[in-house]
Amino acid sequence: MSREAFIAANRFGLGPRPGELSALSGDPRGALFEQLKSGPVPTDLPGTAGALDVAGSRKAMMAEGKMDANDDGRPDNPVRELYLREVTARFDRCVASAAPLHDRLVLFWSNHFTVSVARSGVVPLAGVFEREAIAPHVTGRFEDLLTAATLHPAMLTYLDQYRSVGPNSKVGQRKDAGLNENLGREVLELHTLGVGGGYGQGDVIALARILTGWSVVTGGGDTSKRFGFDPNRHEPGDKTLVGTRIREGGEQETRDALAILARHPSTAKHLATKLVRHFVADDPPAAAVEAIAAVYLKTDGDLGAVTRAVIGLDAAWADPLAKMKTPWELTVAMARALGGEAAAIDGPLLFRRLRGLGQAPFGAPSPAGWPDRSTDWLGPDALMRRIDLGADIANKAGARLDLAALLDGTIAPVLTPAKTQFIKGAGDRASGIAMIFASPEFQQR
Repeated sequence: MSREAFIAANRFGLGPRPGELSALSGDPRGALFEQLKSGPVPTDLPGTAGALDVAGSRKAMMAEGKMDANDDGRPDNPVRELYLREVTARFDRCVASAAPLHDRLVLFWSNHFTVSVARSGVVPLAGVFEREAIAPHVTGRFEDLLTAATLHPAMLTYLDQYRSVGPNSKVGQRKDAGLNENLGREVLELHTLGVGGGYGQGDVIALARILTGWSVVTGGGDTSKRFGFDPNRHEPGDKTLVGTRIREGGEQETRDALAILARHPSTAKHLATKLVRHFVADDPPAAAVEAIAAVYLKTDGDLGAVTRAVIGLDAAWADPLAKMKTPWELTVAMARALGGEAAAIDGPLLFRRLRGLGQAPFGAPSPAGWPDRSTDWLGPDALMRRIDLGADIANKAGARLDLAALLDGTIAPVLTPAKTQFIKGAGDRASGIAMIFASPEFQQR
């Protein structure tokens, strides 16, 4: 089992399952390329329309204003139940995945296009947003991913787009309503060009005007909440975005604007920086960023080609412990390492464990998403919580596991002989497993 296999399984994957390091040792990079061919996993969870129906059900409406995704109570609320089903299904997919690089990309891009259950209206939609707007596009064109994420009901809800009305639209002329700049600002600042990417407040306003019309729509005898484009709320007239004139065209204006932003050099640099930070180091090497940005522009935002270029970076394979696992990644890695003993983690306590570690599922504190630097996850209290989690899981699963096999199948390729002997000499299996989970070699990736 090689050091490169360890990096492939942890840096690019979600932690090795039993036997995975051996399988990766022959050709780690080639195995990752194969994983990119995987697609979204089928599910019996409701799609967007079904999630909206759940949110609009009479039972959910009766509980509206009383339900919080962070509240462990009221399990009979259908919105809460759907949220917990989504979290469990997401965890199970990550734990069982035979193509963990694909699942890591879903997590990465879902965080890039954050929608958070901190807004109650997002609670029933966060999971289906990741499954329908993110997962199908992580190896496709960024323009398609950007469009799907921007126009999904979860994003329109989270960033208050449904409140935005063109002042000169038919609706805007009839009542006191106006622009909401939230979605336009975050698309520019977080999703495409990035801070310092060459846009100004005028571009924020222009994009907000272009996006007007995407909102809650009703009609056809359907009284449930539906999202789409309402031309009566759209601001008429041509607009200019980052120096390019966009002709009046209703909903087509949005697609034209997103296409311009997806192809912008600042977008290439912004996305390359985030990808290199995620897969190489907290402080992204400039040469690596430039190389990935060049591939992005050359391939017209082909995220499959971009990911293959990231895998090809020598810098990504230089330090096996350059990054810190987030609480979600750590919990998934423990469950994957346990193989058939994943029940020690799964179940009703999953959400509570993650919340205690500071990363409630789909619960990022702002549209910027969860941070991606080791220092953000490594405070003294957080470290103790991580160690306690590992010890708890070890005590539940330890009696049924082979300590030596677990060690060889997880951190052995990067462990010193002295540490190896220390862990193997633990007084009991549970203590040895807890040492593995608490080790820097397991906590980092």
